Formats: sequence, structure tokens, C-alpha cells
Amino acid sequence: MPAPKRASSAGLDAVIDLSHGARVDDFNAIRKQSNILAVIHKATEGGDYVDPAYTDRRPRAEAAGLLWGAYHFGTAQFPGAKQAASFLATARPGPSTLMALDFEPNDPNPRNTMRLDQAEAFVLAIQAATGLLPMVYTHPGWANGRSAGRAGRRLPQPIAPGSILARCDLWLADYHDEAEVPFAWADRGWKLWQYAGDESVADAEFGTVPRAVVGVSHADRNVFNGDAAALYRYWRGRTGSV
Repeated sequence: MPAPKRASSAGLDAVIDLSHGARVDDFNAIRKQSNILAVIHKATEGGDYVDPAYTDRRPRAEAAGLLWGAYHFGTAQFPGAKQAASFLATARPGPSTLMALDFEPNDPNPRNTMRLDQAEAFVLAIQAATGLLPMVYTHPGWANGRSAGRAGRRLPQPIAPGSILARCDLWLADYHDEAEVPFAWADRGWKLWQYAGDESVADAEFGTVPRAVVGVSHADRNVFNGDAAALYRYWRGRTGSV
């Protein structure tokens, strides 16, 4: 029987994402000992929550030579444009700051799950303000209209290929050896694939394969669809166009 496919064989395993819930001990160790090239950090949630670690960690990560990104966790409580304004005020994106919308079921509060029209309004507001399209982080089941999350919520209809979301680069969350690409992105595939969540030294994905990150208590692991040179070009030279 052939060995199971490892996520690292599909691209460059050099991107992590964090929030204040992860303890960061040393960004230099993250960069040099674990060969991580980029960090995407939670900046905001809804229209009134700011991650308390975002502002402090950004200069430390950049000083260690890490590429920086910021993501927003969408909710239903505020209009999409208001959430975009809150995100931009906190993230303060520069020319090489990757931006992303986390569009998924809100498991702690299912009734506060962001709607599709709110997600589209968020993306349009980001594009209007910056000239760039953010990435969209989502799960294949959620994007395709299947039940997702602990509460089994689903979108009223799948994300369509004609949606503004489908023009955004896909950050896919799928914890399997093979990634399922939502049909709205079938002709483009994923740019980032989050293949493992909350990795720590004590609980590494794929058993003995060492994928935990030195310098942080735990982190989500992501593969970039390309090599290191392509990653730097993408991060530093994105136009947001399609």
C-alpha cells in the first residue's frame, strides 16, 4: 500500500496562522529553526473586537524577517462594510501585508455566523479601500453548501463561481491528505491550504512527522501553492486582480 500523501508534497509548508490564544516565545526561532517564512495573524472579529496581540506582534515578526498577514473573522452582528472598516483600522495593511477574510461557521455562537451577502460586502469594501482583493479562508463543505461546524449550519446556497468571493484567492481549510477544492474555485484551485490546526510539540499531525513550530505554543499549518520564490513574489507583489 502506498504511503499517505503528505501536505508538504503539495507545496511549500512555510506559513502559519495565529491569534492571541497562542503563546509566542520567539519569532526568530519560528523563522530560523522551523523554516517558517510567513505569519497570518488574527486582527479583528465582527465590528468591535480587536485581537489584543496583533499590534505588539507585528513589528516583532517583521523584525525577525517574517512576512506578515492579517485576517478578520466574519460574523453576522455587523454589516460587511462596517466589519471591513474595523479590520482596516486595526490591520493597517501595507503594500506587502496579506489580507484575508475568515468565512466559516461561528461554532461558539452559530446564530452569529456571517452571511454570504455580508462576506461579499466585506470583500467589496476592502477592494474599494485598497484596490486589492483579500484572500478568503473557508472550508470546502461550507463553501459548497453542505452542513458544517459543530452546529451543522449551512449556507442557503453554495458560493457561486460568479460571486466576488470566487475572484479572491482561496485559503482552504481541509484536514485531509487530499484537499477538496470548492466548486467556485474549481478552475483556480487553492493558494494556501491549511492542512492542520493547533499544532504543538505534544500533538503533531501525521504522528512522527515533525511539523510542530519551535517558538510558539501551537499554530495552524499552511502550505503555499508554489516555492519560496513564488511565495515572496506573491506576498510582496499582489495586485488583487484576476
